[in-house]
Amino acid sequence: MIWNLKTLPESARGNAGGKAGTLARLMQAGYPVPPGFVISSSAFDEAGLIREARVQVANELARLRGSANHVSFAVRSSARNEDSAAASFAGEFESLLSMTSDEEVFQAIRTVYRSSGAERVRAYAEAQGVAEEIEMAVLVQQMVPAELAGVLFTADPVSGSHAAMTGNFIEGLGDRLVSGEATGHPFSIDTKSGEYDGPPELAPHARDLFKMARRLVSELGGPQDIEWAVAGGRLFVLQARPVTTMQPYNPATGEWNDSWRGEFLWSNSNFGEVLPEVMTPLTWSVVQIYGEETLGNPLPGDAPMMGNIAGRFYMNLSLFASLMTALGFSRERMNRESEEFFGNLPDDIDIPLIPFSRLALLRTFLPIAIRAAIRRRRNLRRLNEFTEALPTETAALRQAIEDCQTPAALADLWVDQLEPLLRPAYQMLQAGTSRYENAYRPLRRKLAEQVGEVDANLLLSGVSAEGEQLASLGPMVGLGQVARGELSRHDYLQKYGHRGPNEFELYAPRPAEDPGWMDAQLASLGEDDIRGLLARRESEKEAAWKRYTDQFPGDAADMERKLGEAAAAAREREAIRSEVTRLLGAARHFALRAGDLSGLGDGVFFLRYQELLAGLNGKPVPEAQIRARRESYERLSALPPYPALIVGRFDPYSWAALPNRRTDTFDARQPAGREAPASDLVVGLPGSAGLAEGTVRLLASVEEGSLLQAGEILVATTTNVGWTPLFPRAAAVVTDVGAPLSHAAIVARELGIPAVIGTGDATMRLKNGDRVRVDGARGTVQIL
Repeated sequence: MIWNLKTLPESARGNAGGKAGTLARLMQAGYPVPPGFVISSSAFDEAGLIREARVQVANELARLRGSANHVSFAVRSSARNEDSAAASFAGEFESLLSMTSDEEVFQAIRTVYRSSGAERVRAYAEAQGVAEEIEMAVLVQQMVPAELAGVLFTADPVSGSHAAMTGNFIEGLGDRLVSGEATGHPFSIDTKSGEYDGPPELAPHARDLFKMARRLVSELGGPQDIEWAVAGGRLFVLQARPVTTMQPYNPATGEWNDSWRGEFLWSNSNFGEVLPEVMTPLTWSVVQIYGEETLGNPLPGDAPMMGNIAGRFYMNLSLFASLMTALGFSRERMNRESEEFFGNLPDDIDIPLIPFSRLALLRTFLPIAIRAAIRRRRNLRRLNEFTEALPTETAALRQAIEDCQTPAALADLWVDQLEPLLRPAYQMLQAGTSRYENAYRPLRRKLAEQVGEVDANLLLSGVSAEGEQLASLGPMVGLGQVARGELSRHDYLQKYGHRGPNEFELYAPRPAEDPGWMDAQLASLGEDDIRGLLARRESEKEAAWKRYTDQFPGDAADMERKLGEAAAAAREREAIRSEVTRLLGAARHFALRAGDLSGLGDGVFFLRYQELLAGLNGKPVPEAQIRARRESYERLSALPPYPALIVGRFDPYSWAALPNRRTDTFDARQPAGREAPASDLVVGLPGSAGLAEGTVRLLASVEEGSLLQAGEILVATTTNVGWTPLFPRAAAVVTDVGAPLSHAAIVARELGIPAVIGTGDATMRLKNGDRVRVDGARGTVQIL
């Protein structure tokens, strides 16, 4: 019922409430926390403290007093969700200070405990989605006779900037500052150097405050709102809680927005092709497994490497830029290293940097990078074997899912079979992608220097080998085989029915689930065009190779070997991508089966997988929460695709309401709705070399594919494997999102279709019927 902060066990922290649980953790880690104890909710009945608890409290008070003549106490709330990432409850509960006698303390405990029933508390809890979880514990601590007291935010709670810590302090106790009765003296501390800027009274203690704050960020895993005091020349921490304005997740609505974590540069290039639409909570939780297995967070601090911004997938380029800057690399070098995967970074974007110390960075990053490299090499040795075995394992998994007859058995299957297969599959996907990048990037640069972009593009195409077709071409070529009677419909769906335009989203049905999908695809197929395109591309590549060998005879043998290695790496990467997608189809099958067995139906897609497993094991699932999350998902899905690059805090609803919103970049530091530069030239990245003129056909989704006429320029926010059956009809392909290593760009190169990708604003600046010239080698679209 009652624990001293020094001895509160980790297993009991939940019963001690947010505030006391954190302070006990910090005291036990060596932080200067005032001594005290916590009274759990089980120590109370309707009348107040039970008799046994009153005796224990009196003993604890006597122990804290010791031999001192005059000791006063602070009595504060410590509700279960208080000071959490979901809700701070700041100022909602009662706090009483400077209690001296036992009776004063007992009365204060009663007042604080009863404040959990206040109307303002219920309203706040309901708004935060934690109304059913208010459980009050009471914290009693020895008062610190503060000479100075204040608050410190380890990151700017308004802008999200990590460049400086900001705070205020006053002389004496800090209750007037926390309650808002006093403004206090403002100060700041540079996050990187620890340099203090503020009134001289705090200067002697600023370095200690900086060190403690930086340690707390690491200890507690994110930006902190810290209450502190100086007494007798010593610094104390009175409270530490997450900066709630920088928390990304609302569990009630399922809304997630990592742009609130801080002032970072986010990009959805490449990954926007994989997950082109708003994700359901179930999908995002499964995507996070990918992050755990492949990205981790090898850099210091709490900034995430990947993020969910209002349901859409983004990568944090500020981390990459900060790493490069700390290691002394220039902006030009950074652009060169990142453009193949993340696209161009406009020169006018000032990238927010995280102030890494080079020494701390190397100390943290290098061991993790070495371990990751060793693991990648190990995975690469067994990549092909794993890929070949995965279809059989996935089929067996689907059958095991179908055979489950109880919710608990299905939950066990996830833990024992599905997740243990998904985690290494994600590792293999990352390993295959890494091998292809490492083979392709230096080779493309060398070829471009030797023979120019056009011939470099030709030499890097034609990666399918006899008997080893590029998996991304399979759905398109396979349709032709069905049309000619060379492949049955059943066999086609077995081989390619898992591939689609939103294939990483578990909520999205697969083509194999749609009886009308095959007929619709065959009706719009131009098979002669596909075979003709592939044959022409092979002829063009042979001519380019002859030009190369004539010009560089001494390099030919080595270049032939490297081209073969790059082609093999491309096939491996596309093959594991296809099989991981097939495995995700099994995860969708698991969700559908869970919906049947639990009675939740498709509501399971609005639960995180951890919540779904808990529900299958008998824990009640709030249907109101599922409804709220579904409504949130539908509202976000109705919005247009977000900008490819986002800097700072992004509100999708206010952005979508702007009459002149930009689809290329959003910068919270700039005026809302600023105009895009006026020009007849749309600039992106070279996806596939070649020149084409034609009229624009703007498609909002692949379902509008029947509108595309032969010879038109296909313009879309993004394309992926699910779009490739449309490619033979297009004279060229132009996208807002993408990079040279994206799957659709590879297919365009294979077919010899000019492609400009990653423009950011093509769908904003081009209209149906516009006449344009597409230059895939230069990455430009000229409006004629």
